[in-house]
Amino acid sequence: MRHLKFSYSMVVLAAMLGVAPAQAGVSEAEAAKLKGELTPVGAEKAGNKDGTIPAWTGGLTKPTPGFKNGGRRPDPFADEKPIQQITAKNMDQFADRLTDGVKALLKKYPDSYRLDVYKTHRTAAAPQWLYDNTFQNATRASVVESGGGPIVKDAFGGYPFPIPKTGTEIMLNAQVRWRGEAWNTAAVNGYQVTADGRAILVSKVDLDNMAPYYFKDGSVETFDGRYWLVRVNTDAPAIRAGEAFVFHNAVDEGKSAGWAYLVGQRRVRKIPNACCDTPHPPSAGVLTFDEVEVFGGRLDRFDWKLVGKKEVYVPYNSNRVLVPTKDSDILGPHHLNPDHVRWELLRVWVVEAALKPGQRHTSPKARYYIDEDTWWPVLGERWDSNGQLWRVPFSIPVAMPDVPAQIGTVWGAYELLTGSYAALAVLNESKEQYKLVSPRFKESTFSSENLGGGGIR
Repeated sequence: MRHLKFSYSMVVLAAMLGVAPAQAGVSEAEAAKLKGELTPVGAEKAGNKDGTIPAWTGGLTKPTPGFKNGGRRPDPFADEKPIQQITAKNMDQFADRLTDGVKALLKKYPDSYRLDVYKTHRTAAAPQWLYDNTFQNATRASVVESGGGPIVKDAFGGYPFPIPKTGTEIMLNAQVRWRGEAWNTAAVNGYQVTADGRAILVSKVDLDNMAPYYFKDGSVETFDGRYWLVRVNTDAPAIRAGEAFVFHNAVDEGKSAGWAYLVGQRRVRKIPNACCDTPHPPSAGVLTFDEVEVFGGRLDRFDWKLVGKKEVYVPYNSNRVLVPTKDSDILGPHHLNPDHVRWELLRVWVVEAALKPGQRHTSPKARYYIDEDTWWPVLGERWDSNGQLWRVPFSIPVAMPDVPAQIGTVWGAYELLTGSYAALAVLNESKEQYKLVSPRFKESTFSSENLGGGGIR
């Protein structure tokens, strides 16, 4: 039950219009589940009936011995072997636990694409202060409409809706997913792999990131609405060397903004439409803004339907993807090398997006799979205007007990119709695979005024 009560007719009308009535969180009694049957961020604490998904007991918070911040990230489960392999030949046995996108990839590449399924480990964890803030958010946060669509109000430092009632609330949780307060990744490579198997470098960048939503010294009252700040400095390919970008991602996506330093013009320009299906400059336009890490950005173009929760095989705890020292080892000719992708059985929230009347988008229909333990979008599907399953966005989460968190690394999308795919945030040739930065960056790092100063030509 919610604090605010609405008549049955009002709820029906809201459902018909695709808009959830404004609500001020769950009751204190329901929020108490976060300290009992649910994890502190809202997942089911118990395992599943057959034991293939274990109970959550606190996650992985102890780093592998010898690991140092900023170094290469080890695989905490390096000695484990797959418990089963799913291929095009046996996929029908597992059909109810496979996404449509994965089924399409198995059928399209029957001789090479496969899922190596491992024992499930519920390693997801976060700091206690995030759990405390999530508990407070549960009863105070609400969804309100803005110029950028539905946004979170009165939430800070934790998940806004740990006990979600709508698809919109789930996507807003995913928007502010925990990945640390400030971090850097250096020598991050991005590729487009063509239909004939050629891996073309589209970007080599250094990334500075900061999450004001998770400032430990912040509060609901002092939060200015910007939940994620990003600075991108481009080193390669040669034609793009010296490009730089700054992005301010705001809870009210209508206030999000991006700036680019263009080497050919030697000036900083504001990116006119840094959202939605606009080509994403740091990926050289291979992906769109709202395909970053499966989905990101404003929600106003779609109606968001909560389908429910489902047990699905997804990439998870896949630290093995970071182990090879050459990018080419993980980039297969048609898809990521399955030898280096770990799959586990997880419970995920399933949310479908349907384009609203009068809106435009290259993908009028989409579906997303959100991990219940982390609110991380791990897989997605996008259909084109002809109703064909077109693109399969993906993110490969790895366990980072030093944060602590489960955080996506390699991400991109498979293009089913052409046979090409994009893979961004490839870290195999980087010696720095997600470095926590403390004290956090200065605000000026993400200033558009200082953007041109980082250009090398």
